[in-house]
Amino acid sequence: MQPPPPDTAPTPADAPAPTPDTGEPDMGEIVGSHDLLLVTLDTLRHDVAAELAAAGRIPNLARHLPGGVWEERHAPGSFTYASHQAIFAGFLPTPAGPGPHPRLFAARFAGSESTASGTFVFDRPDLMSALADVGYRTVCIGGVGFFNRRPPLGSVLPDMFQESHWEPEFGVASPTSFEAQVARAERVVAELPAEQRLFLFVNVSALHQPNWFHLPGATREAGDSRATHAAALEYVDAHIGRLFAAASSRRRCFAIVCSDHGTAYGDDGYTGHRLGHESVWTVPYAHFFLEPGATAP
Repeated sequence: MQPPPPDTAPTPADAPAPTPDTGEPDMGEIVGSHDLLLVTLDTLRHDVAAELAAAGRIPNLARHLPGGVWEERHAPGSFTYASHQAIFAGFLPTPAGPGPHPRLFAARFAGSESTASGTFVFDRPDLMSALADVGYRTVCIGGVGFFNRRPPLGSVLPDMFQESHWEPEFGVASPTSFEAQVARAERVVAELPAEQRLFLFVNVSALHQPNWFHLPGATREAGDSRATHAAALEYVDAHIGRLFAAASSRRRCFAIVCSDHGTAYGDDGYTGHRLGHESVWTVPYAHFFLEPGATAP
């Protein structure tokens, strides 16, 4: 199967122009005029994501990737808690080439070399508080345990949002976790007043271990593998069109889809994450616009 063609739809005339010095979106124009969607595909490896996009196995994601490919970036942390603390302060995964690289969002900080003319600069310790200050409703739909509010540590990240959701059906042990998360996102969007701007964050748990149940024929005894990780991404792709449709159902939406970190499946003897291996630090990233009225495939 051939990979899907890149998204060649014409850019609307009212789309914010890239900033001339960086070529990146001008977040000063986007914030306040667009809804915002941030999706972290928790634990997704860059190599697996790139292979599936090239093979045409994730068509619903690939149709939105610039040029049909994921950008290779470096994670800001080696596990969920550390990485999301950084992401929520504006430190998204960093492009893999030499920098400095301008950031989309940044807390005001003297001496910052990654704050540029198109950066949305804020005077709060986290992005969600800054967006709430300019009229956004900030909503978290959690996935992995750091969002489940069961121990006190599980409340630190969701407490940064005005509204947060987590159910056992959203967690790592659920074979239908992403479908349940998408259904909740659809309900959140449907209940918002039309004029209310939205920042929607979804932490997708399906890629995280255990993921063996996403590959037909795999068993609990054999456990997770690179192949079951890939099958989990195909499962997410089958349902992500509904999330994109919901996020853009009221107005144009600026979306960021990335991994927070990767994970090792025996690479050089390593297994898991929270360790300094290429399979953990190298992650896929993309940002793009979702046009209003898009329908799920």
